[in-house]
Amino acid sequence: MNAGEPQYFPLTMESLRALGNWCAGCAEVALPVFEKHVALDDRPRAAIAGIRVFAAGGKRTAQLRTLALGAFSAAREAGSPPAAAAARAAGLAASSAYTHPLVDVEQTKHILGPAAYAALALELDHAGDTRMSDEVVSRAVEQVTVDVRDVLLHMPGRQPGQSRLDRLMYALDTAIRNRTVGPDGG
Repeated sequence: MNAGEPQYFPLTMESLRALGNWCAGCAEVALPVFEKHVALDDRPRAAIAGIRVFAAGGKRTAQLRTLALGAFSAAREAGSPPAAAAARAAGLAASSAYTHPLVDVEQTKHILGPAAYAALALELDHAGDTRMSDEVVSRAVEQVTVDVRDVLLHMPGRQPGQSRLDRLMYALDTAIRNRTVGPDGG
């Protein structure tokens, strides 16, 4: 392998399903925030429903990509930072089925993004109360499964970064890497 050449790792459909299920659970906690601000837009909820179908054994279809893109569009149109963050959590959850087995820190967004954006949505919705985001991060770490942690461990660790979102992703990344996980999570 030449320096600078992309490196890949084995990634099974079962691992992607486990990742999708965990990401859906992480993003779902922020749906009430989105729906409070944007009551008539069901695209984030549909994106989470789509990844749940995949996680339960459904096919990885173009429809799932469409659902993810719909949630991202809902984020752009939300007009409210908490709602936008919640919709991005849903979009990233749906797109987790398309995580590439590439050893690249950018791929960690597929894993950590749903929980980080959900945490940010709750924090923003509660006037910057970091206890809200801390709860979401703690719950996500507690519920991480062996499969999800193993996928993350194949990728480089994140750096703290400058933005609040970057710091939330770093906190998740560090806590998941340092956590001993049983076969069923917990």
